[in-house]
Amino acid sequence: MGKPLTPESDITDTPLGDALAERYLTYALSTIMHRALPDVRDGLKPVHRRLLYAMRQLRLDPASAPKKSARVVGDVIGKFHPHGESSVYDALVRLTQDFAIRYPLIDGQGNFGNVDGDNAAAMRYTEARL
Repeated sequence: MGKPLTPESDITDTPLGDALAERYLTYALSTIMHRALPDVRDGLKPVHRRLLYAMRQLRLDPASAPKKSARVVGDVIGKFHPHGESSVYDALVRLTQDFAIRYPLIDGQGNFGNVDGDNAAAMRYTEARL
């Protein structure tokens, strides 16, 4: 046949529980550091950054007419963030709410929720621009 891919001296026996615990901890810390926590430089998570970039590509500047939130969310999911649409829309809603962040980065039209805890309308009923 052929020669083995790795020499026998490179293989070490490790209990399955120890190997899984070590690898899961590494994965969990990586996920928290890169996705769940906002970046220190600008305070944005990757999904927020992807939203703003997609809106810039759609030319949704303050002087333009707003577009449906569903269009923006669809672009983000299709090009940059292949996860559920609800997480992307929730991030868009948060960037629109003046009570959630100090300086809203997105100008929204429609029902984007309120301080009392009412949820935002469905994305087909709301519009947004930068």
